Amino acid sequence: MKTSKPDFLQLDPGAAEPLYRQIYTRFRGAIADGLLQPGARIPAARALALELGLARGTVESAYALLTAEGYVETRGQAGTIVTPALLRHAALAPAAPARDPVRALPGSPTAASRPFQMGLPALDAFPRKVWARLAARSVRATQPDDMAYPPYAGVPALRTAIATYLQLSRGIDCAPSQVFVTSGYRNTMELVTRALLRPGDDVWVEDPGYPPTGALLTEAGMRIVPVPVDADGLQVAHGIAAAPAARAAVVTPAHQSPLCVSLSLPRRLALLDWAAQAGAWIVEDDYDGEYRYVSRPLPALQSLDREGRVLYAGTFSKVLMPAARLAYLVVPPAQVERFERITQTFAAGGPTLMQNIVADFMNEGHFARHIQRMRRLYAERRQIAADGLAEVLGKHFQIDPQPGGMHMVLRMQGHHTDRPLVARMHREGMGAHALSAFTLLPPAASGLLVSFTNIDTPQRARELGRRIVHLL
Repeated sequence: MKTSKPDFLQLDPGAAEPLYRQIYTRFRGAIADGLLQPGARIPAARALALELGLARGTVESAYALLTAEGYVETRGQAGTIVTPALLRHAALAPAAPARDPVRALPGSPTAASRPFQMGLPALDAFPRKVWARLAARSVRATQPDDMAYPPYAGVPALRTAIATYLQLSRGIDCAPSQVFVTSGYRNTMELVTRALLRPGDDVWVEDPGYPPTGALLTEAGMRIVPVPVDADGLQVAHGIAAAPAARAAVVTPAHQSPLCVSLSLPRRLALLDWAAQAGAWIVEDDYDGEYRYVSRPLPALQSLDREGRVLYAGTFSKVLMPAARLAYLVVPPAQVERFERITQTFAAGGPTLMQNIVADFMNEGHFARHIQRMRRLYAERRQIAADGLAEVLGKHFQIDPQPGGMHMVLRMQGHHTDRPLVARMHREGMGAHALSAFTLLPPAASGLLVSFTNIDTPQRARELGRRIVHLL
């Protein structure tokens, strides 16, 4: 007789936690929540292993742990049951662990790489040997001063390397003193809100847009004003009509997140004019502006700024590795002193060793060469993914052609909705996100946001497409 799998036993094959520990945790949580009552019989190890498609030893390891801690006990031919004595000590049962809360937040990091995982570069193509050599050299050269607290605004060598790179690649004319190294986008936005904004300020955000931006601003006490995005990017006129006196706008002009469209030149000029007249700030989040496949990368919005209203935010997470936990912010010259004061209290620019390694990686030309290689590689993988997925999913999805970026938008056809599908994909170990979850204004379009950076063969693209069709 076939045993049905309990509803609470949804395992994650891609998680760092071993499968036997996941089984143990799920059972323990079900007992604590009352889903499994004292005296209730649980499936036999052989039957559950067959149902889950696992080795019997995996399930037996979980059961052994539950037995050792007193949650279950064996009764011979009567099978394994939840310990009856727990009825008298229900209050002592451990609380169920949180159900993987990061899955509910689009763009959140996960414990392991998954197919379609957003924001993850092609780490298989990273020059690890070069990086290891530079890291070893930096370790050998470490002096006592390097083991003290890092400079508030970042290591001078890295600030200088970033300023030089931005001038050559993004058209940004800045001095090293304008560059502030941070520990990531969230730290960058914390510095901006503390230095330039106040609770209650209106701030424009793109819609659809990057969800953590709105969450960060809301937590800081700002009132977010969603502004629609179309094929030309942020609809500046809509923002002016909705909140003309807003204190700031957070935009992704090079590759809008998540739609990947570019902010047109007329819209760029209109946005700069509004900021100058309203005395507002523009935060330019250039998270992957280096990756454009139909022409050369577009100059940064900051390069057009003549009034000192644009703050340029960049990151090494997309172009190097997320584990580096390094980003940077370029502020207008008039704001340098203000940000220097703020960073003395709130800076978190990362360990000196990591900053020194990145500085050497940039100064010796490896950074520029790496980006050139990745631009070619991503163009190939983007085409492989688009062709392979279209071949399998053509009846169900429209794949938007994107000029750049590190992900694609698969718009759903018919009556399908994206969030239930994405929930099923997550349970099957895939890391796509629902387009509707990035949207605040109605109507919310249904679609999948999928990264192509780690799809390296047509066979892999078709296989993933077939898995999506199965889940539909």
